[in-house]
Amino acid sequence: PIEDDPFAFDDVRLLPERIVGLLRPHMRERRLQRIRDVVAERTRTVVPVVEGLVNTGNVSAVMRSAEALGHQDMHVVKGDNERYKHSQRTAQGAQHWLDVWHWDTPRDCAAHLHDAGYRLVAMHLHSDTVPIRELDFTKPTALVFGNEEAGVSESMMEAVDAACVVPLPGFTESFNVSVAAAVALYHARQDRLDRQGRHADLGDEEQRRLTARFCLRSVNNAERNYLDSLMPVSAVPVSDWS
Repeated sequence: PIEDDPFAFDDVRLLPERIVGLLRPHMRERRLQRIRDVVAERTRTVVPVVEGLVNTGNVSAVMRSAEALGHQDMHVVKGDNERYKHSQRTAQGAQHWLDVWHWDTPRDCAAHLHDAGYRLVAMHLHSDTVPIRELDFTKPTALVFGNEEAGVSESMMEAVDAACVVPLPGFTESFNVSVAAAVALYHARQDRLDRQGRHADLGDEEQRRLTARFCLRSVNNAERNYLDSLMPVSAVPVSDWS
């Protein structure tokens, strides 16, 4: 992800539980409970990948859908244009709650995801395309969404393991990329619920870390205003990190 370890302050590192405890007086109890509920519904098993999108609003819309449906990671592959800037109007803060990875080339992104154990599935009409309902989303899957006009690039298509589409019974042959992502990510969530009874799968330690990160983001200027009180207690020197 872009950000550094959120528990590192200068030369010390804080335990997630201590961060939550120190920030708790500065949050409404219902806000803290909401954070815990959201974290309990997160997964990293299904991740969206957007490649070469020109419309920044589409990137932000995919972020919003991913966050709303409980997907924690998102990958953005830069196209010919410069790195996009977030569309706050469309994302409505969703980017603050996701781990967003940025890549300069499809090859680098695909190699990273394959090394991490993901299969890459392009949302793209291809000779071997299958309906999305034939996929098992309990397996680590990266769903790739391509450019608004050209679709998934040839370079990325050479790296993917499969291609799928959302079958459409009407005259319209395709969705806008942001709509396609929302439909596909919703289907992935429902498929996981149907197959295993749950969408979320983060371990206890990862949930504690994510809860602490979300608490830091929920309190204005938390790092600056509470640094003095955070550092002395339950801090571990950087040199002692394991």
